Amino acid sequence: MRLGVLRERVRSRRSRTALAGVLVLVIAAAIAIVAVATSSSVRVKAQMIAGTPEGRQPVKLDTSLYLPATTPAPAVLLSQGFGGDKSGLDTAARTFAAHGYVALTYSARGFGQSGGLIHFAAPSYEVHDAQLLVSYLAGLKQVKRVDGKPQIAAAGSSYGGGISLLLAAADHRVGAVSADITWNNLSHAFFPNFGASSPGVFKKLWVGLLFGNAFPDPRTGGGANLSDLTPSAISCGRFAPAVCAAYQASAASGTPNAAMRQLMRQASPATVINKIQAPTQLSQGEQDSLFPLSEADANARGIAANGTPVSVVWRPGGHDAGGADSSVTTQALSWFDKVFAGQVKGTQPFRFAEQAGIISAATGEVSQQTLQSGGYPGLTGTPRGSQTVPVTGPPQRISSPAGGAPTVITSIPGLGGLSNRFDTALTLLPGAPGQTAMFTSSKLTKSLLIAGGSSVSLTVTSTANDATLFASLRDLAPDGSSTLPSQLVSPIKLTGMRPGVPRTVNVRLPSFVRNVLPGHRLELSVSSTDFAYNLPQDARTYTIALTGGRAATPAANEASITVPTTSGQAISAGHPIAWLIAGIVVLGLIGGAVGFVIARRRRILKPVPELFDVPVTISSLVKEYAGGYRAVDDVTFRVEPGQVVGLLGPNGAGKTTVLRVLVGLITPTAGIVHVFGQPVVPGAPVLARIGAFIEGPGFLPHLSGRDNLRLYWAATGRPDDEADFTTALEIAGLGASIDRRVKTYSHGMKQRLGIAQAMLGLPELLVLDEPTNGLDPPQIAEMREVLRAYAETGRTVVVSSHLLAEVEQTCTHVVVMHKGKLIAAGSVPEIAGAGGMQLSVDDPEKATIVLEAAGIGSHLVPARRALEDVFLDLIGGEE
Repeated sequence: MRLGVLRERVRSRRSRTALAGVLVLVIAAAIAIVAVATSSSVRVKAQMIAGTPEGRQPVKLDTSLYLPATTPAPAVLLSQGFGGDKSGLDTAARTFAAHGYVALTYSARGFGQSGGLIHFAAPSYEVHDAQLLVSYLAGLKQVKRVDGKPQIAAAGSSYGGGISLLLAAADHRVGAVSADITWNNLSHAFFPNFGASSPGVFKKLWVGLLFGNAFPDPRTGGGANLSDLTPSAISCGRFAPAVCAAYQASAASGTPNAAMRQLMRQASPATVINKIQAPTQLSQGEQDSLFPLSEADANARGIAANGTPVSVVWRPGGHDAGGADSSVTTQALSWFDKVFAGQVKGTQPFRFAEQAGIISAATGEVSQQTLQSGGYPGLTGTPRGSQTVPVTGPPQRISSPAGGAPTVITSIPGLGGLSNRFDTALTLLPGAPGQTAMFTSSKLTKSLLIAGGSSVSLTVTSTANDATLFASLRDLAPDGSSTLPSQLVSPIKLTGMRPGVPRTVNVRLPSFVRNVLPGHRLELSVSSTDFAYNLPQDARTYTIALTGGRAATPAANEASITVPTTSGQAISAGHPIAWLIAGIVVLGLIGGAVGFVIARRRRILKPVPELFDVPVTISSLVKEYAGGYRAVDDVTFRVEPGQVVGLLGPNGAGKTTVLRVLVGLITPTAGIVHVFGQPVVPGAPVLARIGAFIEGPGFLPHLSGRDNLRLYWAATGRPDDEADFTTALEIAGLGASIDRRVKTYSHGMKQRLGIAQAMLGLPELLVLDEPTNGLDPPQIAEMREVLRAYAETGRTVVVSSHLLAEVEQTCTHVVVMHKGKLIAAGSVPEIAGAGGMQLSVDDPEKATIVLEAAGIGSHLVPARRALEDVFLDLIGGEE
């Protein structure tokens, strides 16, 4: 590879044109290598398969069949998310095929190159299409049969997950299901609080966003194709006319009409859940304001009631944090392996992501781990798994302005799970005064793990004949900052009220997982407006009071919040979905306010002139979390210019914590970090000299890759001509896909875009956390060369990785950590040579004959061993 041009480009941004041709050749060669390597083990066949006719018009579905090296094999039908197409399933399909499955992907009707119109998971259209594809798989000789029945599974996220559940209910040839971040009842998801006596509260932003996915993207030319539609049908995009009309009428009124209710009912697994016989895995994101945990809970209870085995996973992420990720494919693979091996019987373990610690604008501190318990407790917890927490506060009057303006902003679709990292800072902005009632608890004396939906009884008095309210439960820290877990609120719709007459209502608060620390309080808030929902057009006021408790003082009443808790055994440590880009965007919008807060909280630390030329100096670093757990314990090392330093260690060693302190995302408990002699604290100017990629890619899913990069750079406030977008785009190697929405990207594509984002502006220090996750071997080799070339210009790279052989080939130096401590640091030859001495001779051919004879020189040299062997010795063989 001719990477000398890359070196010159990094040295001087004036040499941009020369590198373009070279990188295009390099990337093209890498793609060719990937294609050759993949074709040897996984065969892919694209074809059009007949779908359900649209009236009298035939419909073809665009499909791709992935065949493993050995057949016959079990098969899996992969369905897309709403607004995507089959290309977004390519990585998952290849993973399944590499593990011995026949995989079939397709673009749902109305999307991509498939024909037909969108009926939104209708039994007679989308579900029947899926049945036709099951029939196609059942007829393939490459699909394994057991006792005459084909082994076929169905999997998908969001829209694809809903179709998978509906398919399993309609077609019992489906023997296993994995449905991720999907719905149970669209009426409850689109119009929360919907019921026989309530039209619900219209979730206008999310539903409008879904409707918009049926139209082409005017900037990129991607999305739905409207070329075959008549002019009169253009206003509906690819939606079928009846679906479009029902949506438009319901959106205009804010309540679902009869047609909309019928469409939602027939597209809801809730109506057919008792027909599902296939063992089902349900994973739901904890950062999801579109389909919250309550939707998975309803599916789980409905399927289990029929005696069908169900596995429930509450995972990080969700629609508010980028949708599906590679872990979803891994989970589905494991589940299908067990089902087809006959190993799924009885109650299944329950896994959930526990978020613990403090999240604040000043420190960004957060920790998380995955726990597992013996069975799914449900949203209300087990009978012994709930506690009551008293809250107090006087009755409070709040206003609801006409049209809901100004309004409380808790989340924006696609950002809800990310913006909570800056929840404290957001409270500094002018909000909606007088629109929120708040009731608080006493300080907690011990940690409280909330896992599910809490409940409380309230008394509401309205000046109108109805009430629209939004309730939430917040974590109030000792410093006064509060965090809204996953940015979730519970809409409340009360009808048939008499003005001035109180009504008591039991409120189910949002379902989430959060460990509230000792010294913190719970804060119950009830607001009259919320930006994401349809609001009353007339002005009114509400009086909110606690119900069911005793009088705490003459001015303050007390009531109890019933809080569900659970417990489990920690099975892995980890971190939340990456939030760096969202944080930068938010900080760009509120920079002045946040800067003021950070400046007041920042420790007074002085620069060290003798370190101005040293990229990284870490001295006696300690990071301790709640309960006395030390993630990093007295770590000291130094990184010199031009080095590629590999940070090694097993899971839980403290690697990512060190990197997060290094880039200012969290503050240390003790010790200090200097970058180019400047102390690192959140918001420090020296952080502009660092390019970081930590905890995986985090992007705005509804923007293209190119727009994400440009938005990220714009938020830094630096001129466009300093970004070097061309270099970043060439590094990403995404081709035309750079202009597709990121939500359609595979994990590997997001990974490459994240690395390109870190390299914007060609920073002096590049910090990368597991950058090769999701990359193919040729892409890993290319990344290795890019990092080496980057460092040869005098810039510096710090990279963590679990691929020891890759570190050995890429890095010049290594830092080894274990259980939070530094156990070795040095150059790769020094570390790899730490295995004793060996005898070397000048003339190896004569060595066995004349070794003991005079005249043949011999001397001791370090014995070079594989880095993996040395690593296992250093950590004591525990991992």
